[in-house]
Amino acid sequence: MTNIKNNLLKYKSILALIVLCAVITIISPSFLQVSNLRNLFTQISVNAVISLGMTFVILTGGIDLSVGSIVAIAGAVSAVTIKNTGSISLGILAALLTGILVGVINGIIVAKGRFQAFVATLATQTIFRGATYVFTGGNPISGIGDGFVKLTNSRILGIPVPVIITIIVFAICAYLLTQTRYGRYVYAVGGNEDSARLSGISVTSVKTWVYIISGATAAIAGIIVASRIGSAAPTAGNGYELDAIAAIVIGGTNLAGGEGTILGTIIGVLIIGVLSNGLNLMDVSAFYQTIVKGLVILLAVLIEMKKSK
Repeated sequence: MTNIKNNLLKYKSILALIVLCAVITIISPSFLQVSNLRNLFTQISVNAVISLGMTFVILTGGIDLSVGSIVAIAGAVSAVTIKNTGSISLGILAALLTGILVGVINGIIVAKGRFQAFVATLATQTIFRGATYVFTGGNPISGIGDGFVKLTNSRILGIPVPVIITIIVFAICAYLLTQTRYGRYVYAVGGNEDSARLSGISVTSVKTWVYIISGATAAIAGIIVASRIGSAAPTAGNGYELDAIAAIVIGGTNLAGGEGTILGTIIGVLIIGVLSNGLNLMDVSAFYQTIVKGLVILLAVLIEMKKSK
């Protein structure tokens, strides 16, 4: 009986996803239609990319509340660069460098300045959201060009480009965490920072790099958002940090750090995405959807606390 209980707790996210899919399929058979599934995976791609990067931060015991603002400013920078140069490649590069720069700033403040991650990234969230409004003049940037719009609104072998981008980001993040020394250092710092430091690990470097990774993935998400809607709005990315944190927690990553997986994060993203998609198919009001999501997050935290005990 104890083994069964432990296995249920260990694979709770996967079991929850399977049960959720089964229930929604029974209520709304159209859920399994290819068009709906393609739409579902495309919709979750932005949250997935952001969540994958933020998983590194949370594994070290930190948090990054600035990702939503990075989505906005990276999208705006890419749009302005493309409009002024006509080069999609330069626009993408400029957006990535913007995300990395914000990540470096967050990393320095948290790792070297020893500020609490919550306070530091809350501050940079506000600063860069304001910077986006200043940069755009408070107006959406449109007229980016058909080439950039088609970039993420097309398919390769029938698979939407945002889904392919998500798969690539997932593969890179999974490799970094499971197959490299840096990945082991991330878990070590999150498990016990003092012990990691005494073991010769450069805690400052590890913590700085997790924010750089988070900034880069948020910038990728910003490019996807701007490309999909054909414009870069200063309000883009509002609340995205909360969706990412929710997905990571539901996926089994410990907010205190040291425990969690990239696969778990993807499962968490899928749970939130499937839940939202199912509620939409059932014509449930967006107001009630927010309540349901909150309850699911609360349940995930309670289960995680139970597991820890």
